[in-house]
Amino acid sequence: MPTKSWTLTDTADGTHHDDIRISAADMPSAGDGWSVTKRTLRGGLQDGVELVEVDTGRMRLAILPTRGMGIWRAELPSGEKLGWKSPVHGPVHPKFVPVAEPSGLGWLDGFDELMVRCGLESNGAPVFDDAGRLLYPLHGHLANRPALKVEVVVDDSAGTITVRGVVEECRFHFQKLRLTASVTAAIGSTSFTLDDEVENFGGTPAGMQMLYHINFGEPLLGDGAELVAPIREIAPHDPVATANVDMWNKYGPPVAGAPEQCFFFDLLADENSQTQVLIKNRDSSTGAAIRFNTNDLPYFTQWKNMVASSDGYVTGLEPATNFPNPRDFEKQQGRVVELAAGQTWSTQVTIDWLTSANEVATTEQAVRKLQGDTAATVHREPLAKWTR
Repeated sequence: MPTKSWTLTDTADGTHHDDIRISAADMPSAGDGWSVTKRTLRGGLQDGVELVEVDTGRMRLAILPTRGMGIWRAELPSGEKLGWKSPVHGPVHPKFVPVAEPSGLGWLDGFDELMVRCGLESNGAPVFDDAGRLLYPLHGHLANRPALKVEVVVDDSAGTITVRGVVEECRFHFQKLRLTASVTAAIGSTSFTLDDEVENFGGTPAGMQMLYHINFGEPLLGDGAELVAPIREIAPHDPVATANVDMWNKYGPPVAGAPEQCFFFDLLADENSQTQVLIKNRDSSTGAAIRFNTNDLPYFTQWKNMVASSDGYVTGLEPATNFPNPRDFEKQQGRVVELAAGQTWSTQVTIDWLTSANEVATTEQAVRKLQGDTAATVHREPLAKWTR
């Protein structure tokens, strides 16, 4: 049998495992050294969070079904981690995240993942009505929606482990969107792939936005770290970014109180609309690449938060269906995906953890090949069609 599956949670039939371990002993044909472990965290703001850890033999990947199937962090056997050090000590259970508080910023109370999906109805800045009441909170609701079904699939012919979860964002009389999110890692690999499908399971049209907020901090991020991207156009989003547009690709050291800055991109891609970006450390000995398709995710944001390490020194690299502006502005610009009843949207995003100088060099060469002879257009002020 080339594949075998295990259901960890299914609210439809009452299946639920608080703690379970699956390993090579359960499927020897898939090879040695791998495992999948599910446990439920206890204490503090983590209380009740379900964590599924995939161990490929070279990397441990922590997946959070309780938080919209986000990726908390990755870790090597040596103990080196990929992710960042948020002042929020997570992962935080959604019951402790006041997403709908009046400021619209309650989402930040739970923010500490390596990869968090922002959406589904909205994914950008908060939006308020004329009376000051919150309409759409920062980055949407998806990250704080627990999965109603979770399963593990091991494919011995492909040598892969997949954790798949179903998350719904639904309100009676309003939109009804269902995310089926799969996270796949090859046994013996330090890469993982997100395969996502969003379905409008309601009877009327629905608008959808998705942004992959992929976050890197120390030790990968540091003074001299660099972002390498194949650029058609780049524009600053805010006054701080405008003043630093010539240094968009360079990262400095942590500085207490440093203001955040964002840059918006239109990226070049190959003949199949595939593109990738690379972030590498100062000496190019380690890095991470993000690969995605610009047909599905045509917009890209770089967020630089160069504050003190204790305050959350981090950069976000964010492929998306839109820019993270208020939803009403993005809708005016045609950057909301309209789904008819029963229609689906899908995409694939791969994150490669590059653990050697050779891997970094090979990836950088591939990114620069995408750039080719095309000169990047660098706008020195925010673009009206990209920023409000």
